[in-house]
Amino acid sequence: MSGIYARRIAVLAASAALAATTGLLTAPTAQAAMPTPVSASTARTYLSQLSVSTEGSSTGYSRDKFPHWITQSGACNTREVVLKRDGTGVVQDSACAATSGSWYSQYDGATWTAASDVDIDHMVPLAEAWRSGASSWTTAQRQSFANDLTRPQLIAVTDNVNQSKSDQDPGEWLPPRTSYRCTYARAWVHVKYYYDMTVDSTEKSALQSVLNGC
Repeated sequence: MSGIYARRIAVLAASAALAATTGLLTAPTAQAAMPTPVSASTARTYLSQLSVSTEGSSTGYSRDKFPHWITQSGACNTREVVLKRDGTGVVQDSACAATSGSWYSQYDGATWTAASDVDIDHMVPLAEAWRSGASSWTTAQRQSFANDLTRPQLIAVTDNVNQSKSDQDPGEWLPPRTSYRCTYARAWVHVKYYYDMTVDSTEKSALQSVLNGC
């Protein structure tokens, strides 16, 4: 074992011990493996092509109309697949539940060692999608959107940060970790463009502002 490799193992072991004690680390130990969004220049182009419209009504909206956390393979549903994908050293039991590992939240820079402290965020929230065109989709289309592992639509983040975001768009909420906002805006536009959703004027202005600084 080389000296460098040995030191790396020692650092990882120390980090794991600290995580087990505190449940929260300030330094990142993993990078979320959300699919890479389009570049800032492509996002700016996509944004210019999105239809601008007053946000629709939430009337009739229900999370049940977006069947989510469907089975992906074996006993594993979408949430468990993303937990495994976005974490480091994730161990799952026979039911595919994560029993250990660590998760770095790109939104706030926190690292967690309990899956219960992590939410899987829909980049474009389900209710926001409903108000942006998904109210006219079929249930099958909404299911595909809610479980999309191909686009940058799902990411593991700190639960209370995800809850503070709720169903707000970038005109109302952006990740507190400012260095991630460029990626966030690129991902948001990528998803909205792919699913041909609308944006409202405030949302578009906020996205333009972020993307112009990328």
